[in-house]
Formats: sequence, C-alpha cells, structure tokens
Amino acid sequence: MTFRSSLNRLPAFLAVAALVCSGVCGCKRDDAANTSASSPARATKVHKAPDGAAIKLAFVTNNPDPFWNLAAAGVRKYVEEATARGEKVTVDVKIPQKGEVGEQNQILESLVAQGYHGIAVTALSPDAQVPEINRAAEKTNVLCHDSDAPKSNRLVYIGTNNYEAGKRLGEQIVAMKLLPNGGKAAVFVGTMSADNARERYRGVQDAVKSAGIELLQAKEDAKKGDVARTNVESVINGQADVKLLIGLWAYNGPAIADVVKGSPRKAELKIACFDENDATLEGVEQGLIQCTVVQKPFQFGYQSSKLLHELAVKGEAAMPKSDQVDTGVTVITNGATSEKTQNVKEFKAELEKMKK
Repeated sequence: MTFRSSLNRLPAFLAVAALVCSGVCGCKRDDAANTSASSPARATKVHKAPDGAAIKLAFVTNNPDPFWNLAAAGVRKYVEEATARGEKVTVDVKIPQKGEVGEQNQILESLVAQGYHGIAVTALSPDAQVPEINRAAEKTNVLCHDSDAPKSNRLVYIGTNNYEAGKRLGEQIVAMKLLPNGGKAAVFVGTMSADNARERYRGVQDAVKSAGIELLQAKEDAKKGDVARTNVESVINGQADVKLLIGLWAYNGPAIADVVKGSPRKAELKIACFDENDATLEGVEQGLIQCTVVQKPFQFGYQSSKLLHELAVKGEAAMPKSDQVDTGVTVITNGATSEKTQNVKEFKAELEKMKK
C-alpha cells in the first residue's frame, strides 16, 4: 500500500479520520510502567536526508488485520497535508501477510537496502528483533509504533501506553463488577512476546488484583483465527470456575464473542477486550461484550509519518523531548457516556462521520 502525492484517494473504508493532533506531544511513562527504564543506554542516531531530497518513508504493520486500515488512513492524511504544502514525501504501508517475525525482518532489510529515509515498525518480537532493528537504525531513522522494542536503538515509540491501557481495562472490569466476588479470568492473545501484549497483561493484572481477580497464564494463538477460537472453547468447556474472558488483541474480542454466543454458559460469562473491530462493537451493543478499550491507530500512522518526515528533513532538531509518545485510549461500553467511558452507539456514530 503506497501513498504518493500523485496517488488517487483510497477507498472510503480507509478514509477514516480521528482527532488529528497538530503536533507530536511527548508523554513519558511512570517508572513502573516504562519497560525501558532498566534497559542499557541505547546508541541512537538521527539520519538527516540531503537537502531537497524527495523523502521516502515506510510504515510497517505486524499483520493484515483490518485494525490497520485506520493507521493507513492516518498515513494518507499526513501525505495529503505535506503534499499540499509543496513537500515531496512518499509513505509506503508494508503489511506482513503471514504476521511472522522472519517476514517482518525481511521487509526491514529490503527497505534499508532500497534507501528509505525512515521506517516505523510495530515489533512482533521486541527482544528477538533488537539486532534487526539496530542494523536498520545504523542506516535510517527507525521508530516503533503500537508495540515497542525499548531495548533497541529505535528513536521514539509512538502509540498506546500499553501498561496504562491495560490498567484502564482492569479498572473498568472492577468498576463494572464483572467478577464481584473475585475469581479467575482467562486471557487470550496472539503472542506474549510482543511488548504490547506483555504490558497490557501487566496493567490489567495490577488493576484487578485488589478485587481478588486472578489472571491465568495467557493463551497464545500465534495470530491464527482457528487457534484463537479453539483456545476460547477449551477454557469455556474445561474450566467451569473461569467466568471472565479477556482479549488483548483486536481479533481476540470477536473470537471470544463468537464462541460465547453459542455456549450454554453464555449467561454467566463476561467479556472485556481491546480495539474497535466491527464485531467487537456489535458485541458491546448487544451486551455480549461488557467493555472494550479502543486505541487511536489513525494517530499511529499520522504521527509516525509526520515525525519520520521531520527527522529526515530537520535531523536531530526534530527529536521530541521524550522517546515515548502516548496516543491515548477510550473505554467503550453500552452504558451512558461518562468522564471515563463512551457509549458504543455514540462512538460508532462518530466513526461513521469520520468516514465521510
């Protein structure tokens, strides 16, 4: 997927805008939530492109999930704005179709070899990919979005503060009394090797422990839909004492809901999850899913493109004060909108307006 100054507009489903920030605002994590706090000093370097060069950038996802449509729209929005200012910039959206580390590494290697001036990547396996990210960072500007690689030489992380997002979900679980007497909660995710998965899990865990809720070891599905469903089925059918099901990645909520709606245990099971997948929002509206924490993927694409462009043009002067840019989250429920939550129907209406 490529966004160039001469490219026609994308299909309507990608033209989703969302609360575009006019700049990149640094937001540091608390020490307890900052996974890089105890990491060794990183050897970061900003690469400035030659004056007047046509800037070529890339935004790399971790899989082809529709979640990334909003991020792609953010990329497109920034390119449109830069082009209107007379600036020459291209941002290519690269999608690992299999969602595998090796596939993502090959994309990074190819981008570096082709002389891209900057790359934004969501790290599938942050620790294992440090060497690959560091090799890329020697030649070009590298940012992480969505899932960080804090031990690497990436310059900045742009996206959700996943620990805080996990806490928000955990606090909502407690506030809604989904397990009023405490008990066990099952957790489902693609892989716990991803920084966002680990941090969300840790945030939820810290928020619910005071309510006597125990998070079981997360069930991983390797980003495979059939395995995601099988994992849910095995818990529902084999662990009668588990009455709360938590999905950490975008497709986990729909997978959980799909299995639960056909289960004889449907009435006693509660679901809390992440992201604004259409099936997830439908589940919230129907009362099948009690709450979901939605991120701002549009900002992943927009802010990553903006900062990579500025780094390539301005060099070190474009670096934000913090290497953590928190794009924020919203909690969606089927109740009345409050200071901490938004009603699902209102949220869906906003999304529809943004698509026009």
